[in-house]
Amino acid sequence: MASSTAQASHWWDHLQHLDGSRDLPEIATAAGRALVVLSQTYAQAMHRELLALAATGADVVLIGGACEVDGVLRVPANAALRHTLGGTLTSLNARTAATWLEHCTPGRLITREAQGRWDAWAMQAARPERYARTPVSDEIVIAFIREMNNLHPQSSRTRLLRLFRDKGMACEQKRFADLYTATIGR
Repeated sequence: MASSTAQASHWWDHLQHLDGSRDLPEIATAAGRALVVLSQTYAQAMHRELLALAATGADVVLIGGACEVDGVLRVPANAALRHTLGGTLTSLNARTAATWLEHCTPGRLITREAQGRWDAWAMQAARPERYARTPVSDEIVIAFIREMNNLHPQSSRTRLLRLFRDKGMACEQKRFADLYTATIGR
């Protein structure tokens, strides 16, 4: 996963040069529709392609993304739906896309009725999450990782992060992963 627009741009440029690859506008034109699921970082890296998709006239739905694009229906990431959709914020856009498709008219990505069903569902399902976690130093995170690894050596990094957060301590997922790898070495 890219952590910067530059990394995402490099990834996208690499994909564009693979033998036999077709570009997104060509695919959307052939299918008459496209469902694109992108994080903010990847959407910024692919902005030109999103503009080209919009110009095709195909029904294009962007789940997540970075900004509105004329000619593309954007369903922005909504962390308040995480409780209802489950999982982590990292995979929220994928689960949002699956749920969007459940609200669509069969064979169509965009209709006023589907948008209405989505809007009504999202308003009802939204549960803003508020965390009162305490930011802590790297040393505290490392001590926790060591202690939990001694008590539960088979626990995954994800499980340890959940336990850490359940104790009311704050740590961003990537920072925890980096400290876990540096501490445990796997």
